[in-house]
Amino acid sequence: MSSSQVSPAPGNASSESRVDVIVLGAGFAGICALYQLREIGLSAIAIEAAPDVGGTWYWNRYPGARTDSEAWAYCYSFSEELTQDWNWSDRLPSQEQVQSYLAHVVDRFDLRKKISFNTRIASAVYDEGDNLWTLTSEDGQTFKCTYFIAATGPLSAPYIPDIEGLDSFQGECYMAAKWPAEDVDLTGKRVALIGSGSTGIQLLPMIAMEAEHVSLLQRTPNYVLPSRNHPIEKAHMKALKAGHVALHEQVQNHTFAFPLVSPNRNYDDVNDESERRKILEAGWEAGGFRFVFQTFDDIFSDKRTNEAVAEFIRDKIRSIVRDPQTAEALCPHYVFGAKRPPTGTGYYEAFNLENVSLVNVSHSPIERITENGIRIAGEDLPFDVIILATGFEAATGAMGRMSVVGRDGCALKDKWSGGPATNLGIMVENFPNMFMILGPQSPFANAPPVIENVVNWIVGAIGESQRRGFSRMEPTADGMRNWSSHVQNLFEQTLFYAGIETRAWFLGANIPGHEPAVLFHFGGAAKYFSDLDETVSDKYSGFKIY
Repeated sequence: MSSSQVSPAPGNASSESRVDVIVLGAGFAGICALYQLREIGLSAIAIEAAPDVGGTWYWNRYPGARTDSEAWAYCYSFSEELTQDWNWSDRLPSQEQVQSYLAHVVDRFDLRKKISFNTRIASAVYDEGDNLWTLTSEDGQTFKCTYFIAATGPLSAPYIPDIEGLDSFQGECYMAAKWPAEDVDLTGKRVALIGSGSTGIQLLPMIAMEAEHVSLLQRTPNYVLPSRNHPIEKAHMKALKAGHVALHEQVQNHTFAFPLVSPNRNYDDVNDESERRKILEAGWEAGGFRFVFQTFDDIFSDKRTNEAVAEFIRDKIRSIVRDPQTAEALCPHYVFGAKRPPTGTGYYEAFNLENVSLVNVSHSPIERITENGIRIAGEDLPFDVIILATGFEAATGAMGRMSVVGRDGCALKDKWSGGPATNLGIMVENFPNMFMILGPQSPFANAPPVIENVVNWIVGAIGESQRRGFSRMEPTADGMRNWSSHVQNLFEQTLFYAGIETRAWFLGANIPGHEPAVLFHFGGAAKYFSDLDETVSDKYSGFKIY
């Protein structure tokens, strides 16, 4: 066993190991950090709650789970060899493909022995005297390090709604975000699917193939874009590999870190209405986020453009769903983007099936779960299976569910009680040497490219601290205030503020009792990458290294 591998000794309730860096999580972010830390010679381990790598892509294995980012941008770019030796099967990889890819990465670079699996951390406490972080697992293991990197992900803390009677249900109940590893047989069963976000949209067509009947319980309808997923042919894969440098450059320069080039065209730049329609039709056929980013540049900044795009999508819904009443109930009437637009395959078409029905709970919410079903508006609807596709406590959830205590006994929960504040979405004052990857106030964008840029910044910051002969780093109070103000200002320049009304998860408004807060940076990934570089060139302004 490697000296830095952490595993409890047989028969012991606890074990202890000290390394330079502990990375919490072994998904995209944790694996990238573990690899880069090893490259600069630091001793590092990762701690993962699951029995294998993948992070959210390990747990979210529900039927139909798939990325809505194209494969050639939903991957690492740090290794030419990795790029050349991995072949994606689909344009939009499935959960199985993503998890297999991450397993391939850790095995290819011999990282698995540095990961402690089946270990869920309950607390992380900083000792100022020793300049050490101590992480303690739920089963009593302890781990010590100088630098603590939280790679827990922005969507890794599932939200389970507090519905009266949920524990009394006598049928089967599944949380989509913690789907069982074994097959779930829905043959001949009446299924209630609660939630019409991205998960519910992917699930519905899949379970409709098997169940006797599926009822989708919808609170807020969504603008669902067609994914247009397809297999990647060999010739296409070969071309992608040959052109990966140019694709990476597109990603680095794109607002949401996609391999796309903006059309440099606003809605009013096109005077002919039929030409506008052609542009939107072409985007709809291209599918996914190409509809958003290859049509008009001002969709999320101009109300008139936004409404024209929203009505275009509503017309599509009405043309697909045969029952007029159901079609209208599926039509959103809020700002496009006030909820993150999901992509799907066959979602609207599913409502034309005889065994699928829509139950609108926006005006008649769920009253309670009964032993045999769900009571809505005084009526008991019988179900054999309930599936909760109710989303996540975004950005702050994973860290907030642990006890994280920094300098002078400062608790992270208290620090963020009025809403999260960070510098660059990476560090928090009073928590020396604690770094976050995709922490609150990080970019709202395609995750893997953001992860790589953030990891490079963190590794560089640790290296710079050591070169100066210091061992501690944290943001200044001014640095935190300036970043939070910057993030708020960027948000106010967009139409995303309408997410308060739609209880959008990117504002934390989907969690009862949470005051809406700007959880993400909406200024674009390219601008954020520039901010990271500027901070480094300005000798880590907004931070103190001591």
